[in-house]
Amino acid sequence: MSLISPRVTQVAKFFTDANFYISVIFLVYGGLTAITENYSIFEFNEDLFGIMHNNLRIALLYLAMTEVVICVYCFISNQPKMMLFVGYFLIMMMGSSTFYGKVNSIPIDNNIPLFFLYTGISHILFGLLLSLEKVNTKKYS
Repeated sequence: MSLISPRVTQVAKFFTDANFYISVIFLVYGGLTAITENYSIFEFNEDLFGIMHNNLRIALLYLAMTEVVICVYCFISNQPKMMLFVGYFLIMMMGSSTFYGKVNSIPIDNNIPLFFLYTGISHILFGLLLSLEKVNTKKYS
């Protein structure tokens, strides 16, 4: 006997899936636009020039490209539980970006840690829900 109705589960799955896809689009958009001056969703200190300032921008661009590759791989291989690990590493990026800013004396936009927190939690919820769904399907079939 299930404590949660199937309808509630379907609604939760719909919102988790939608949130995941929005977070992927947000992550890719944020990474791709980080290299532009006018369209970035983050504020970079324009007074800083050179290698340290551009490293963060390039890292966000690489993150966007990596996200696309990981998502394609996960859906082709039908292994959504990998998103749990991707989410974990996105949350770890919160601390890494803050550490990078302190070590290199570069002010980091306050939205960057929130960006990693949102995308990380979205990935974890998506991977967790699909993994549990797979386990339940195997268990009852």
